[in-house]
Amino acid sequence: MLACLPRIDHLGGMQLWREGKLEAIIENRPGQTGSLALYHALYRDFGAITPKAARLGQWLYAEHAEDARKHPGKHPNIDRLFSLEVLGGGYGVRLMPH
Repeated sequence: MLACLPRIDHLGGMQLWREGKLEAIIENRPGQTGSLALYHALYRDFGAITPKAARLGQWLYAEHAEDARKHPGKHPNIDRLFSLEVLGGGYGVRLMPH
């Protein structure tokens, strides 16, 4: 699924903000490129990383989401989407140009 997402060559990364606090940075580097592409697509479609966006993100992560459920902490970018189902709210996004 991740291979079908739009290209992100123009991005150096993305900052995720919650209640005025920087919570995470997803960088455009090996090991995070797929997550950056997925989060960018969610942001583009929803305007933020909302619980509804998080549900779609879990589906797009496909088999990686199942592995994340079995091994909490192994996939922090997926864990973050799971947490939105429990905590609600969402993440504001600031794009970091390449």
